[in-house]
Amino acid sequence: MSENALLTDLDSNTGAQELDLEKLGRQRPTVSATRWSELGFCVAILGSMLMTEYFVSGFNIILPELTRELDIPPGAQTWPASVFSLVAGAFLLPLGRIGDIYGSYFVFNLGMIWYFIWCLVAGFSTNYMMLIVCRALAGLGASAFLVGGLMLLGKTYRPGPRKNLMFAMYGAVAPIGFFTGIFFGGVSSQSLSWRWYFWLGSIIIAFVSIVGLLAIPRDFHVDKPQHNDMDWKGTATIVPGLLLVVYAITDSSNAPQGWADPRIIATMILGVAFLAGAYVVETRYSAAPLVPGDLFSPQYMKRLIVAMFLFYGTFGLFLFYSSFYIQLVLGVGPLLTAVWYVPMVAGGLVIGAVGGFTLHLLPGQILLCISGLGNIVSVLLFALMPQNPSFWAYIFPSMVCATIGIDITCTVSNIFITTSLPSHRQGLAGSLISSLLFLGIGFWQGVGDIVVEHTASLGLRQK
Repeated sequence: MSENALLTDLDSNTGAQELDLEKLGRQRPTVSATRWSELGFCVAILGSMLMTEYFVSGFNIILPELTRELDIPPGAQTWPASVFSLVAGAFLLPLGRIGDIYGSYFVFNLGMIWYFIWCLVAGFSTNYMMLIVCRALAGLGASAFLVGGLMLLGKTYRPGPRKNLMFAMYGAVAPIGFFTGIFFGGVSSQSLSWRWYFWLGSIIIAFVSIVGLLAIPRDFHVDKPQHNDMDWKGTATIVPGLLLVVYAITDSSNAPQGWADPRIIATMILGVAFLAGAYVVETRYSAAPLVPGDLFSPQYMKRLIVAMFLFYGTFGLFLFYSSFYIQLVLGVGPLLTAVWYVPMVAGGLVIGAVGGFTLHLLPGQILLCISGLGNIVSVLLFALMPQNPSFWAYIFPSMVCATIGIDITCTVSNIFITTSLPSHRQGLAGSLISSLLFLGIGFWQGVGDIVVEHTASLGLRQK
């Protein structure tokens, strides 16, 4: 065979392999025997993300009624809202390791059942301490099923358009859940009782849990790699370190002396000490660290982690303060507030439907630049908003830009991280993604509270 003929044959074989890989990336996963089983899988995974956002966004709507009925003191009013994200973010890494050891089916469904129990019990709260405990325990359940859900997505779908579509839809349901939470929170506050906000959400969680138990593949029957044991030393240092540091940042604005308050100083020093101890344990003494060094070895991983921490922080500030601005400054009621967030929902659906088949055509760097621009514009429009703004000139484009920012960020980063890490590290991938989400929101919301506290003299609108 001549050299030219050999090269032609090699090129044709390479092209055929690329076509085969693209074809496999469009096909239904092998673990889903029928369309109905894949549909059930999608309902369970997407529904879990939706219900996470439901209990984050809508809670701010019912908080004024909760404060009155449960007699929550001013210094504790932020805790029923923030403790959920605080606990969820702190336990993601150890739960990711448990998922790698025992399987994603176990972690996902156990988390959903646990979430259902404590969201239901929260509706029966008789005092604010009971409510805070229920919210904290619900955050533990959310931590488990978010890790398990991302593990399942990363393992089940091959790289390709079908996987892109699933991750795009996973990001798109976040604003849908946000809207749903605000809507049901408004209905519960105005027409029913705040307790029905929890009970209605629990009904939806029960449905999603049943679908997950029936439709999610139980095991992939793969051999577990060595050195994938539980890292108890890392857990004992990382979890309290994250809890204490985020607590200090979040509660500093409510402390009598701010950052000079002895309680805040002691908490921050103790948290930093725990995290410093975690670094020593993870790098020197742990045989199977929760945060292995090779996590950062893929190209662009370090800078992507920093970018995600900032992106999610910006989005968290937008969600939290835009709803307060619309209701308190513009004087819009809860139900109309929910209607004003419809462009975010519609934009998320469009990006999810179209982006799954087109995002692979553009480089990830360009997509993240587009999403970053969307995040910047969404918050600037609120910052520059006049006294009596036009909905179409300010609110509408801000909502559209916000969904561009969060949906593209989620899709690109989730696909990159789950594809870059091997199958036995999908629990780590899921915990990393969700940790950046919750810790980014929690950290920067704490910073936002500090800014609001120090600009209180400027008036409600300016602060």
